[in-house]
Amino acid sequence: MRHEPFADEDLTRDAFLGGRLHIRQPRAGYRAGIDPVLLAAAIPARSGETALELGCGAAPALCCLGIRVPGLTLAGLELQPGYAHLARRNLAENALVGTILTGDVTDPPADLRAIAADHVLINPPYFEPGTRSPAPDPGREIALAGPAPLAAWIDTAARRLKPGGTCHVVLRAERLPEALAALAARLGSIEALPLLPRAGLAPRLVLLRARKGGRAAFRLHAGLVLHEGDSHARDGDDYAPAVSAVLRNAEALKFPA
Repeated sequence: MRHEPFADEDLTRDAFLGGRLHIRQPRAGYRAGIDPVLLAAAIPARSGETALELGCGAAPALCCLGIRVPGLTLAGLELQPGYAHLARRNLAENALVGTILTGDVTDPPADLRAIAADHVLINPPYFEPGTRSPAPDPGREIALAGPAPLAAWIDTAARRLKPGGTCHVVLRAERLPEALAALAARLGSIEALPLLPRAGLAPRLVLLRARKGGRAAFRLHAGLVLHEGDSHARDGDDYAPAVSAVLRNAEALKFPA
């Protein structure tokens, strides 16, 4: 658990969205990849709406969403006080206004219970505790394998959503059955978008969308291919054009119609 704020010398300042956004991240703690960027890009938010991220960490996803869709009311919940402090700093340094609360999704603080969100986004710990060798940094380990069950994340999301609001989750493919069961118990109109490393390869990650009060049948979409070619064959990235547009140009990631 990271309680104290990070010192400047323990942080890096990293560009996202083609330099539109800069995020301070711990050198030795949890660092964001493309997962939160894709998650934020999938939110069909409009100016004037409220977006809440559960387990926001240093807030890379929340910041990406705020840059792409100006005029949102942004809120986040983070278990570790040191990361919550960093999230507030990242919002402020990118001229974004938001509220970052510290607390546990299994016992949310009273201020969180007052939020009614149009969209909830979740990038939960990818692993269950005890299923792998722990990371040496305690703060990073909590981000990778936190103690709260996935059903608790979904339950809190459902409670905070307005009727018709959307919940988006990015998680490892092996946890898909658990996630679908939790979503089906509280929400509806569930869609799954597998994220394929390359064409022909099994997905490592899956993006999920569900709607509060939704009644549509479950939809499993064709996978989104992240990288072009059969292997990494040149310097620089080889992201597929649609993915590069999300990562570099702050464009939306649209689920198939």
